[in-house]
Amino acid sequence: MSKKIILTGDRPTGKLHLGHYTGSLKNRVALQNSGLYDMFVMIADQQALTDNAKDPQKIIDSVMEVTLDYLSVGLDPEKTNIFIQSQIPELSELTAYYLNLVTVARLNRNPTVKDEIKQKGFGEGIPAGFFVYPVSQAADITAFKADLVPVGNDQKPMIEQTREIVRSFNNTYGEVLVEPEGMYPEGVEGRMPGIDGKAKMSKSLGNAIYLSDDAETVKKKVMSMYTDPNHIRVEDPGCVENNTVFTYLDAFYKDKEHLEELKAHYRRGGLGDVKLKRLLIDVLEEELAPIRARRKELEENKEYLYEVLRKGSENARKVAAQTLKEVRDAMGIEYFKGL
Repeated sequence: MSKKIILTGDRPTGKLHLGHYTGSLKNRVALQNSGLYDMFVMIADQQALTDNAKDPQKIIDSVMEVTLDYLSVGLDPEKTNIFIQSQIPELSELTAYYLNLVTVARLNRNPTVKDEIKQKGFGEGIPAGFFVYPVSQAADITAFKADLVPVGNDQKPMIEQTREIVRSFNNTYGEVLVEPEGMYPEGVEGRMPGIDGKAKMSKSLGNAIYLSDDAETVKKKVMSMYTDPNHIRVEDPGCVENNTVFTYLDAFYKDKEHLEELKAHYRRGGLGDVKLKRLLIDVLEEELAPIRARRKELEENKEYLYEVLRKGSENARKVAAQTLKEVRDAMGIEYFKGL
């Protein structure tokens, strides 16, 4: 029985943070090590350029930062194919064909894109590449005939749009493309809040703890973390819900029995925020110290990093080229075939 194929990845717009780690990276490593899947992990530099075209150096630098983060958390290039989107020109050709199967009205209805356009404050100046990136994403997924796509819950509309494009293509030209399924995180790991208590940890909001942060930086960020604003004195009863420190402890503290005791103590009063934050600092350090050490080791071997990306991109291109050949055959545009 052949393995199911997984395609996932990240936009390289900076170093990766704990939100990426709990939301996707830990799960990717587990999927990789299960031995049940063929995994493709894409560094989506072309997608990142859709709203960073005037600052290409940011994307160029971030490709290496993301690679370092991938390898330091345990993604293994011997088991997982790590590649750069822009090095696979077949993806752009597939995007061009798929654009003819999608209406502007349908793109306008995509709630994920609508939310991101609002968040980025484009107004009327939406880059065309950004507006159509769900179609580019469909090309990425289908080029590798991915069965499964691990993404955040906010990306469900993107997966549905890919499925629509696959159905439209297959109905028009014949059964060539694979209709993918989304794999979505459950519980708190699906969406880590920022240290300021905002709904989502984000580079742009400056509320993130990065995988590459040193121990002192992590300590400072945790000590500034949002808790219960009404928990003014230690003896006051406190609220656990929407308390960022407890959200992080839920995600990272392995002693769940002790954590429940802490929650009960906090609710009835007598447990201070500083004590909780010190516990969280220790918990995060246990998780991040080995990642940080591995990252430092890899930073000194840039040649190895480039070789990982070169080989991964070469392998990915062979797969995408085969899919594109099948697509062109189905569409009847291989005019000189057999000549």
